[in-house]
Amino acid sequence: MRSPRFALALPAWAWLGIFFIAPIAMVVWFSFGYKPGIFGTHANDRLSFDRYLEAMSPTFFATFQNTLWVGVLGTVLCLVIGLPVAYWMAVKAPPSRRGLLLALVMVPFWTNFLVRTLGWQVILSPEGWLSSLLQGAGLIDGPIEILYTRGAVLIGVVYNYLPLMILPLFVAFDRVGAPLREASKDLGADPVRTFLRITVPLARPGIIAGVLLVFIPLMGDYITATVLGGAQGNMIGQLVASQFGTAQNWALGSAMAVLLILVIMATIGVAALLLWLVSLPLRARTRLVLEEAS
Repeated sequence: MRSPRFALALPAWAWLGIFFIAPIAMVVWFSFGYKPGIFGTHANDRLSFDRYLEAMSPTFFATFQNTLWVGVLGTVLCLVIGLPVAYWMAVKAPPSRRGLLLALVMVPFWTNFLVRTLGWQVILSPEGWLSSLLQGAGLIDGPIEILYTRGAVLIGVVYNYLPLMILPLFVAFDRVGAPLREASKDLGADPVRTFLRITVPLARPGIIAGVLLVFIPLMGDYITATVLGGAQGNMIGQLVASQFGTAQNWALGSAMAVLLILVIMATIGVAALLLWLVSLPLRARTRLVLEEAS
């Protein structure tokens, strides 16, 4: 007797349900509850939207704006830096060295996330070697004052999440293949036009995957903001972690987490809509050229 086709997907669905859907469902459920006294963490015998109203405070909105600024700009910087690096690794670098280059990209992941971030705290501190080097070279007059600012948080998130952008971009560019680029060159296209009209459109799935892999965890990151940002680099992840840890108010923390999820989904939806609107003229032009050619 043959098993149904969906049987092979059952382990994956079970994994997704147990470790993704169930925890999120619990967070949503807790968000409708309240904190029962000083020593309690949550209770759901009275359901309401009060925690959401409590979460929508001026502090939350100010932190949300800072988080969105760091998330969007950090993702854009990762894309700007990672795209040429991934393209060079997939197209220009010798095939015999690509494995070594990929290993070098993955080296930071072999170190604990917190340790890597603490390393940047040492580098960016006014007494660190970078400050001493810049002062010795005469580039600055005094110690650098970038630690515990949004700029330091931005440097930290770009460093920590850049490999998540490079890896899918490398796979996408590697799959485009040299024959398509050679065909574009034979038809009279210069390297820039080939890159913009052939390579980038075919690598779009990898670009989208890299943006999502960076933006989603970056928006919830609180370690980088805590270590490098201080009071100037607050992010929503810190508020959520403080409610679950320090304040022991799981209901309010869950409401903040749900709002963070909704913000991420809304931002991705707006970005997808803008990308679709921007691509409309290009698709219309391509359709016109094909119709004229036929």
